Amino acid sequence: MSSVHVADEVRAAVADGIPVLALESTIFTHGLPRPRNLEVALDADRRVREAGVVPATIGVVDGRPTVGLSVDEIERMSTDDAVVKASVRDLPVTVAKGLSAGTTVAATAHLAHLAGIRVFSTGGLGGVHRDAPDTFDESADLPSLAALPLVVVSAGVKSILDIPLTLERLETLGLVVVGYRTTDYPGFYIADSGYDIEYAVDSPAEIARMVAARDELAIGSSILVANPVDEAEQLSPALHDRVLAQALAAAAEAGVTGHDMTPFLLDFMQRETGGRSLDVNVAVYRGNVDLGAQIARAVAESRG
Repeated sequence: MSSVHVADEVRAAVADGIPVLALESTIFTHGLPRPRNLEVALDADRRVREAGVVPATIGVVDGRPTVGLSVDEIERMSTDDAVVKASVRDLPVTVAKGLSAGTTVAATAHLAHLAGIRVFSTGGLGGVHRDAPDTFDESADLPSLAALPLVVVSAGVKSILDIPLTLERLETLGLVVVGYRTTDYPGFYIADSGYDIEYAVDSPAEIARMVAARDELAIGSSILVANPVDEAEQLSPALHDRVLAQALAAAAEAGVTGHDMTPFLLDFMQRETGGRSLDVNVAVYRGNVDLGAQIARAVAESRG
């Protein structure tokens, strides 16, 4: 792990059994507009600390994968146009070229695991794209998390993806999905995607028991906790369905495909909802950070 820098605070917390929560960096390098991106990143750091947990924001700084970005590093990466977006496959390139990068779910999870961190909060997972039967377009998040024994808190996958196919792939890859106090699978912008999952969990302590059982059984995949946005903060389901249909039609008319599809659809959603989808994005992330901190404490306590 010589090429990975783990901040002293994070390293000491992991060694001493103090709860640590991993946080991704793409939300503030690529996911949110300035200056809101920095505000959200610093707010997440504060919320985690106030919960008695050590935050470990993960990214690549000048070619050095870093677990536990400093405030100065977060500020710099939030305002630097040269920062790229890195999944696991891109990490060797960013290291060799000395690039700075926001890390995706897959890359963040990989680096968190290397540092001994067990719980990770993000906004939404990548998944299977709607045209996957023709393009085989599937996020690297899925196979990466299938090979890493973490707890990952998200609000499901974005509804612009193919949710039923994503759930099928999660099952095939051996990734268990549990809803936090619900069996309705969330669709990121909306609390209920219309698809059900088999299991619900009622508390962080119950999730910690699942972690212990998984580890005793030598199962090496992540536990995915689906945490729906509060219904009071979700995008109106009627508005969501209407704008999503318009976005998909606009993408087809413009011939948008492949890796250009997701940013096109998200930009369309933000524009056509008057920025409301951006507010939901922030609410989703805040809720997942808060729950992730609670789970990190419960996991640490169960091991103490």
